[in-house]
Amino acid sequence: MISLKCENLFVGYDGKTVAGPFDFEIGSGEYLCIVGNNGSGKTTFMKTLLGLLPPVSGKIVFGNGRVHSGVGYLPQQTSVQRDFPATAKEIVLSGCAGKMFLSKADKRKAEFNMNRTGVLSLQNKCYRELSGGQQQRVLLARALCAANDIILLDEPVSGLDPTAAKEMYKIIKELNRGGMTVIMISHDMQSVSENASCILHVGDTVFFGSRDEYYRSFSENGGF
Repeated sequence: MISLKCENLFVGYDGKTVAGPFDFEIGSGEYLCIVGNNGSGKTTFMKTLLGLLPPVSGKIVFGNGRVHSGVGYLPQQTSVQRDFPATAKEIVLSGCAGKMFLSKADKRKAEFNMNRTGVLSLQNKCYRELSGGQQQRVLLARALCAANDIILLDEPVSGLDPTAAKEMYKIIKELNRGGMTVIMISHDMQSVSENASCILHVGDTVFFGSRDEYYRSFSENGGF
């Protein structure tokens, strides 16, 4: 089953193209890593997938006919967000946004996601008192509350120490093995080579293909 398809997609701001064209599709349960230099348009592309920016041109199609609902998103965290005065549980429950009242099912889903990201025991702790790695896993649990079977991650280990980054990658891999489609922006090429089933390179040249195809093309062309 197709999880995501881009057809002649160009992305940018105010009608001005930043990157493209994107012509590819990924199946359910794929692990797509998006790579490229800073300023190449990776985050612009992801925001366009989320509907936060309109496409300059082209088309985005999600599986099951959905538009953007059912897609979880973990953006890069800002310094202001790191100091947010709320409990970990309140942060996770905010992933069920758009509802005036939270149901018992919403609360069970939040607990389930806190458990699989390893932060259930921290649910009553103040978010700003948590370590960087703990905060990021809380935010991942929050994103999972909005996700059905696809999650978008923008540099999810940025600023984390090696131990916390390793734990984060482990959780993401387990989610993927459980059937979750993962789309992740990353500069960590070691993680990309170990985890990605397919790679999208964003830059002057747009490349999409399997991990092996990417490294073969990179070697043959002397880079992108």
